[in-house]
Amino acid sequence: MTIAVTNLRVEDKLYQNRYVVDSGRPHIKVRPHKWPSANLFALTSVCPAKCYELNDNGQVEITADGCMECGTCRILCEASGEIEWNYPRGGYGVLFKFG
Repeated sequence: MTIAVTNLRVEDKLYQNRYVVDSGRPHIKVRPHKWPSANLFALTSVCPAKCYELNDNGQVEITADGCMECGTCRILCEASGEIEWNYPRGGYGVLFKFG
């Protein structure tokens, strides 16, 4: 008996997920800041969906479209008040396919 092994990359599996955008109602907001804290800055590299970026002024911004709702940003920044995080409204947000 032969077993076929398929090497799927994480990116290939994540591509199967879908995201329904709730236009004008992001479920995560970054609070205004002059300079990001170490934790807020860390989100630019640890967010698995790459939703956080530095803008031209050195501030962290979010594009919540594509957020996997993993909670990484909540763990790093919600307690300090640097972000405001809510679950998306019903029918919006990430739709996981194949687990």
